Amino acid sequence: MACRCVVIQQVDEGGEEAKANGRVSLGGCHRETIFPMYAVGKSKANSISRTILDVAGDPIWDSIRSDARFEADKEQILSSFLYASVLSHDCLERALGFVLSNRLQNATLLATQLMDIFYDVMKNDRVIQRSIRLDAQAFKDRDPACASYSWAILYLKANIEISKGYHSLQSYRIAHALWNQGRKILALALQSRISEVFAVDIHPAARIGEGILLDHGTGLVIGETAVVGNWVSLMQASIQLCFSISI
Repeated sequence: MACRCVVIQQVDEGGEEAKANGRVSLGGCHRETIFPMYAVGKSKANSISRTILDVAGDPIWDSIRSDARFEADKEQILSSFLYASVLSHDCLERALGFVLSNRLQNATLLATQLMDIFYDVMKNDRVIQRSIRLDAQAFKDRDPACASYSWAILYLKANIEISKGYHSLQSYRIAHALWNQGRKILALALQSRISEVFAVDIHPAARIGEGILLDHGTGLVIGETAVVGNWVSLMQASIQLCFSISI
């Protein structure tokens, strides 16, 4: 069975001229010859990202709280939302767990239950703790529409497309951790809800690196055997991931 796939040829780190010579093509490929497929990114963080992780404290979380306080004072109608989403929590993991659980809840998956599961996963997984911060940094650095870390974290009308990409990516990371813990049915249930809510279908067994920018992601499908490297930007949607990328 054939599928349609985007193939972005690998380019050397030889400056803009080398990147300009990379070719993009759209063609058919056979599933038995393409999987597992890899989106190859950079192996190391840029200097800004390294600084963010190396400094004492949690500057990304501090910035999000500062933005929330400012906006709560500026827009009184949003104060309850900002308090519930950010200001009432003591760390990024709790705040993100609250936001994601309220977006993914339904009649049988209650927000309170999901929030406990999400926080338990994030607080015990150093890889996720690192990734949610480096992803936020990627959104702020590489998406012109994202003015601050809080724009990626929060669900606001002005930046709904920004938060949708970030939320679907972090929800996948939790599902991936659950999959690796052997809780595969719960991971697949989350995958189903992520697809319903965000129109982004990422199999929980797929492997995705850190520092990822996923734009709105509508229609994006990343299969079970796909591998996405570090520092990859996925700006388009309505594609099935069977391609290789070098940035």
